[in-house]
Amino acid sequence: MSRLNSVIRRLQAQRDCLNASAVMIDGLEGIVLEIGLGNGRTFDHLREIMPDREIYVFDRQINAHPKCIPADDHLFLGDIFETLPKACEQFKGKVALVHSDVGTGDEALNAKIASFIGNTLPLALIKGAIVASDQKIDVPGTIAEPLPEGVPQDRYFFRRFQG
Repeated sequence: MSRLNSVIRRLQAQRDCLNASAVMIDGLEGIVLEIGLGNGRTFDHLREIMPDREIYVFDRQINAHPKCIPADDHLFLGDIFETLPKACEQFKGKVALVHSDVGTGDEALNAKIASFIGNTLPLALIKGAIVASDQKIDVPGTIAEPLPEGVPQDRYFFRRFQG
């Protein structure tokens, strides 16, 4: 498969998973955490499909399209190992959805980040919250949820917090 076709499949899966996530948390009160702003595509999509939800974004630095940068009061800028614990304490029991897209291409680093995120999130999650990720993240207190039809296994991951 060409790299072009691979990126198209990845982005389609990501869009389908974000759309499914919005449906899965319908009826739950709570905010959204977007871990990994990147160029801002997924943040922009989340704003479009969940216009009434507050979305807080995390990244090391801003590299996003100017129209896809959150307001300063909704942006956690810096090392995830420092910003996420502070945010989870701030938003204790208030998070309905976490979307994590922080794959680096370095498998060892990905595993370290995924483990850290998984162990840090439970404090912030409400019962029924969804964690959607491009990496397998084991979050204590969650169970796996099926992916949308057409999304290949291990392309994306869903976890639901049992509270």
